[in-house]
Amino acid sequence: MDERKLLQLAREVLPLAYAPYSEYRVGAALLTSDGQVFRGVNVENSSLGLTICAERAALAAAVAAGCRSFSLLAVVSEDELGPWPCGACRQVLSEFCDENLKVIISGKKGEIRRLSMKDLFPYPFIFDKEKLSQEK
Repeated sequence: MDERKLLQLAREVLPLAYAPYSEYRVGAALLTSDGQVFRGVNVENSSLGLTICAERAALAAAVAAGCRSFSLLAVVSEDELGPWPCGACRQVLSEFCDENLKVIISGKKGEIRRLSMKDLFPYPFIFDKEKLSQEK
């Protein structure tokens, strides 16, 4: 699937976002390595810390369907340049996506910014069970 088609799929779900507090809708489409697409939108909550971002919603849907390997993530919004994934999304994505995951971001202007996961999040937290057990 090409980038423009994945961006279009992310844009199609923008109206479904639940953003009554920020009025900032975000849509995401995540392409699996075997060609499946999972989409998500941001779902705000009056306790803002409980808000779910579009990227994590798409990833959770994919994981719930048994997918664990991803090749491309498209994230879109209605502002001029598009949204940057937040730190929480970057960390959660790093759990399932290696540094080569391609991330494309676009806003209403249609310009596309392209990054790898390594560019977006060069130093993820990695839980090291082995190291932890050695320290005991």
